[in-house]
Amino acid sequence: MSTAARFHALHAGPDVLVLPNAWDAASAALMQDAGARAVATSSAAVAWARGYADGDLLPLPVLLDVIGGIARVLTAPLTADIEGGFTDDLATLGDTIAAVIDAGAVGINLEDGGRDPDLHARKIAAARTAADARGVDLFINARTDVYLRDLARGEAALAETLRRAALYQSAGASGVFVPGPVEPDLIAELARGIALPLNIMGRAGAPDAARLAQLGVRRLSSATGPFRAAYGTLNRLMAGFLASGDANLFVEPGQGMPDLNARFG
Repeated sequence: MSTAARFHALHAGPDVLVLPNAWDAASAALMQDAGARAVATSSAAVAWARGYADGDLLPLPVLLDVIGGIARVLTAPLTADIEGGFTDDLATLGDTIAAVIDAGAVGINLEDGGRDPDLHARKIAAARTAADARGVDLFINARTDVYLRDLARGEAALAETLRRAALYQSAGASGVFVPGPVEPDLIAELARGIALPLNIMGRAGAPDAARLAQLGVRRLSSATGPFRAAYGTLNRLMAGFLASGDANLFVEPGQGMPDLNARFG
């Protein structure tokens, strides 16, 4: 079975694919070695780790370097968050998809953001065509930001999300990512109304994987959670170290750090 086929199969249920989001080779290796069945990148975490703001600002060569570095140390499938594809030109997007596949990813997140949904559907179709030309059954996770960007509210938000999901499915999407909702009843409605595997973002108040499986969800992304936990801890420890010069502050939090020389050697 190809790596892409393995990744598609992970969305078949009945359990939820718990998908951690990495930002470099070390974080990705740690995630796989802890038991992750697949690894994703987080666009925001990758951008921040390389000194850029999130929001289609990361230079594509930098992203490709990150994807390639992560893919080199994994045996698990890798899916890459490519934001909005860094372009609305369909030919350029096709070239980007080919480059992302060549770097080692077998899945992508492609978000509509504030764009016209019809344009996003055309981008999904272009991504599918480019992947097919590469001979890869790319898992295209079509992200819709109706809730995350507060583009509509209440029943209107649900109706618009379901409309976009159907549109993106027709264009060739493999799954639908609806970041924002944490309410079980709403998540269940989304799962009932979306025919493709539903991806939910892990955030404060979100149900755990077992409950999400009961609601019909097939994928749970950690988003920036691991990055925030790692760098939030570093931020607190660094303030204490600089104030006191006490290197012992790093000892306990550093327990369990794997031997990365051995891992990457």
